[in-house]
Amino acid sequence: MQGKDASPRGFLPRFQHFATQAIHSGQEPEQWTSRALVPPISLATTFKQEAPGQHLGFDYSRSGNPTRNCLEKAVATLDGAKYSLAFASGLAATVTITHLLKAGDHIICMDDGYGGTNRYFMEVASEFGLKISLVDCSKIKLLEAAITPETKRPLALGADICMYSATKYMNGHSDVVMGLVSLNSESLHSKLRFLQNSLGAVPSPVDCYLCNRGLKTLQIRMEKHFENGMAVAQFLESNPLVEKVVYPGLPSHPQHELAKRQCTGCPGMVTFYIKGTLQHAETFFKNLKVFTLAESLGGFESLAELPAIMTHASVPKSNRDALGISDTLIRLSVGLEDKKDLLDDLDQALKAAHSPNASRG
Repeated sequence: MQGKDASPRGFLPRFQHFATQAIHSGQEPEQWTSRALVPPISLATTFKQEAPGQHLGFDYSRSGNPTRNCLEKAVATLDGAKYSLAFASGLAATVTITHLLKAGDHIICMDDGYGGTNRYFMEVASEFGLKISLVDCSKIKLLEAAITPETKRPLALGADICMYSATKYMNGHSDVVMGLVSLNSESLHSKLRFLQNSLGAVPSPVDCYLCNRGLKTLQIRMEKHFENGMAVAQFLESNPLVEKVVYPGLPSHPQHELAKRQCTGCPGMVTFYIKGTLQHAETFFKNLKVFTLAESLGGFESLAELPAIMTHASVPKSNRDALGISDTLIRLSVGLEDKKDLLDDLDQALKAAHSPNASRG
């Protein structure tokens, strides 16, 4: 670590003022008559109006909520954006953005995205006349070849759209499902705000409160996720019972140098191929004690899952095969536990999976 704001292992320096903005932006006590330091949870579905059609910024909670406002302001500041909108899930955010398009328009999506996104585009959006192309966007020539006159991209509308599944690291406690969108274009914001209200896929005030609270520790959590994730990746890469490790923080990753140029670090997502067969993978999961077999990611606890059967089961097998999502591909979401406990758990589970006495039922 070179200097207090430097990032380890050659990545970009961490964002200046990030922690301060996450704690204070949109949280001003002066907006409440009580001067509460923590924004209250506003559960009201409707708000008193001074006269018909004259209100103090809120009329119905789907259209706007004080607790949601605090979260949206904080996220906009963190993204360096003018606006942010919260949705009931990451997929709800995707669906709302897709409603900016019309039948005949063309969408290019990365071919290794979330399985639920793949399912929505290929089995739902395509039924409404949208054309979908799943492309390996790491190969620029393939991306360029996929672009047609009907392709709509946010840049063509004069702005970038930044979208998150806040269910993951931003909330960080595995107790909220939410999507967030940030942008700078006023006209595009007006369209999305209209769609947010019209489609109604908004998060509850309690979820907004929890995600807003999660932001306050986001920086220190991500630093620990990076530390633990790197330790796990290095351990697995040196383990003879592991075929291959995929983690951008490792020099072996094909885009390691690119990650260092663009990122301040890496999260806790580590993917590896266990040597053997599906039975070896299943025995590995049965013997985990600290890691929990579960879907999702980005929480404080460490999770492990088998994408081919779990998160990416909806992706056709031919596509999974092309993407390398085999029966021995294991995905880890490395949490905030003590590093030694995580490594010891992986070590004993790998040994159990390859033990001569292990059950192969």
